[in-house]
Amino acid sequence: MSNYKVKLQNIKAFAYDVDGIFTDGGVLATGDGDLLRTFDSKDGFGVRMTVLKGYPTAIVTGGSSESIRKRFRGIGIPDEDIYLTSRNKVPDFLDFCQRHNLEPSQVAFVGDDLPDIPILKICGLAVCPADAVAEVKEVCDYVSLYNGGKGCVRDLVEQVLKIHGNWVFDPVAYSG
Repeated sequence: MSNYKVKLQNIKAFAYDVDGIFTDGGVLATGDGDLLRTFDSKDGFGVRMTVLKGYPTAIVTGGSSESIRKRFRGIGIPDEDIYLTSRNKVPDFLDFCQRHNLEPSQVAFVGDDLPDIPILKICGLAVCPADAVAEVKEVCDYVSLYNGGKGCVRDLVEQVLKIHGNWVFDPVAYSG
């Protein structure tokens, strides 16, 4: 693990997996086949702050539930930056970078399991929750003190926004 704090200054965008990052990894299957998840509201607020401050933000997940799209659309992530059913995640990550004129080195990515490793190896700041699998922890620059669905997203967001002087709440912008 390198000194990740040096890399915080270079971050201009964020990308995230969903299950095990915004959730604790638990999924409840309904009788009609929908998969229900519980999201941490503080993580959601942190992402909303990044969107309001102009940081491009992507969701790159193997999940396919429209409830994922609705959750992240509701906090300001545009549909074109929400990649559902992403099995090989690198092309979707690179598409996000290209559309926003970003180098992968300018994007922090948060992942927790084996399918996330290829992005974690090419992004600017590789982050995982405390309860990520061992193989992911080995390739990350920063292992959050918080588990997935329990604040790991907020942990990263606060650090980046604070180092950029952007961790300031504007109630007018937030309500718009």
